[in-house]
Amino acid sequence: MGRTVRRLGLAQGLLTNRYLNGIPSNSRANKPHGFLKKNDVSERRLTQVRALNQLAESRGQSVAQLALAWVLRDARMTSALIGASRVEQVEQNVAALGNLRFTSEELARIETILATA
Repeated sequence: MGRTVRRLGLAQGLLTNRYLNGIPSNSRANKPHGFLKKNDVSERRLTQVRALNQLAESRGQSVAQLALAWVLRDARMTSALIGASRVEQVEQNVAALGNLRFTSEELARIETILATA
């Protein structure tokens, strides 16, 4: 997921609940500038995000928290850079620290979801 977090665009908001139902009219993907483009938000990517969201919900997390927890679960990882424009986003991201453990089944599920890329 480390490479996929970057590829799916966590920094641009794709791994948030915002895109679960498609591209919102006021989203970054609908703007002419920036890194996240409409073609990055394909139905295949949205299917992956929705599947990751289901797993995240079963863990009591948002999909963004799941992604951050996945990155931070590795003891070799010293930090994860997050982008937030509101205090609530920082608080939600920090809440990922509350559940950094993954079962082998959860890790296998993540790999299966990402293999559909």
